[in-house]
Amino acid sequence: MLMRNSLLALCTAMIVAACGDSGSPGPDPTPTPTPGPTPTPLLCNGGSQLCDRAYDEVAYATTHNAYSNATDGFIGPNQEFAVPRQLSDGIRGLMLDAYILDGEVVQYHALADLGTYPLLSTLTEIREFLQANPREVVTIIFESYVDGDDIADVFAEAGLVEYAHAQSLEDPWPTLGEMIESGKRLVVFTDLDGGARDWYLPVWDFAFETPYSFSVPEDLSCEPNRGNPENSLFILNHFLTQTLGSPELAEQINFNPLLGSRIEECMLRNDRMANFVTVDFYNIGDTLVDVAALNE
Repeated sequence: MLMRNSLLALCTAMIVAACGDSGSPGPDPTPTPTPGPTPTPLLCNGGSQLCDRAYDEVAYATTHNAYSNATDGFIGPNQEFAVPRQLSDGIRGLMLDAYILDGEVVQYHALADLGTYPLLSTLTEIREFLQANPREVVTIIFESYVDGDDIADVFAEAGLVEYAHAQSLEDPWPTLGEMIESGKRLVVFTDLDGGARDWYLPVWDFAFETPYSFSVPEDLSCEPNRGNPENSLFILNHFLTQTLGSPELAEQINFNPLLGSRIEECMLRNDRMANFVTVDFYNIGDTLVDVAALNE
């Protein structure tokens, strides 16, 4: 009714202006300009609110042993889907293991007989995702058994070096918006040879983690493990390990209220944003929902 009354009033005013006091037609009214469309806000990792947040103020859904997945034929995998699907679904942190096997840098978990996947293939998949999604920031966290120079060679071959962000310990992290504008949208951490390149960052100088060798839900702990708890980045390991990956184990801990309450507990315990919420079988449970809530 309010809108109808407003339209009637507007029409009456236009008739009076057109006809004048005598009721005779007056000059044509000046056309009212039509407002243009409202600009679409720029998004950073899927949210406009994240563009002005520093990298270490954002949460990233992260896959443990991302390469070890059923799609690529691994036995006892930690994930259901391959890396391209993980990224498409919203995963923004990838834990990768690197080894040398027969002269090639490959990825496997503990035993090569359970499956291997070339590091070059995974890095190429990440580069393709970054090319197709220019407003996304992705992180790699390496458990590496390979010389840093060999890793750098694979990055160069995959065309990823140009995306890699160089970060000094003395400097604050840039915002996601700044990283996107610079084109440096890939952050690479490693536990071996970090610092060999300015973009190949020593993980435990920048981050700390919870323990990771949990076999039953009752073992889950928020105590600091590797890395200094004063570091600004927090890796929250949330997966169960009983020799091999298991969807049944993920079913036990990937759902709320357990997942959400542990995230909250560990953030309070360590006075840090849970930056990397790391899980097996991310497609089971509430990981993506809870990480999105952290970023609101």
